[in-house]
Amino acid sequence: MKTDFTNIEYLKEGNERQRRAFAELIEISIFDHLQDYKPILTGTIPIGIDLPESDLDIICQCSNHLKFAKTLNSLYSNKENYQIHTSNWNDLESTIATFHSGEFQIEIFGQDCPTENQNAYRHMIIEHKILSSKNDKFRAEIIQLKKEGLKTEPAFARLLGLQGNPYEELLKFKE
Repeated sequence: MKTDFTNIEYLKEGNERQRRAFAELIEISIFDHLQDYKPILTGTIPIGIDLPESDLDIICQCSNHLKFAKTLNSLYSNKENYQIHTSNWNDLESTIATFHSGEFQIEIFGQDCPTENQNAYRHMIIEHKILSSKNDKFRAEIIQLKKEGLKTEPAFARLLGLQGNPYEELLKFKE
């Protein structure tokens, strides 16, 4: 059965950390509050290769960064360790807010790009397909490389023998 990563309901049936993430996200109604920005949870927690310090990454589509920042400020500026900034990321203006909620660090990332076309989502979908086609040993090796300090995409690139920029090469990967 294919997982619909555009709806966090799948987390309810996941591992213990995924269920706790679901409960926290529901508790703060983040997907309801950000629904106009087409939010998607991405990263390592949805695909079960997270470390204890892994955060909840939520990508959003926003065309007006001032309005998006104002929305995030009104919703989350009272949260622990709240920070927000706008800069360029992959040649696109990006607004990034981080804060702590419950046991999780949350990062909200907005670009004027449909969420399903953003690299964070595309990487996660490819990584999920790879993990689904491999055995548990491969998953354990990815997690071990991450524990040793490698980011997720470079860990996949190393195990798959990809050369060049791991973030770009992973997007081209075909099994």
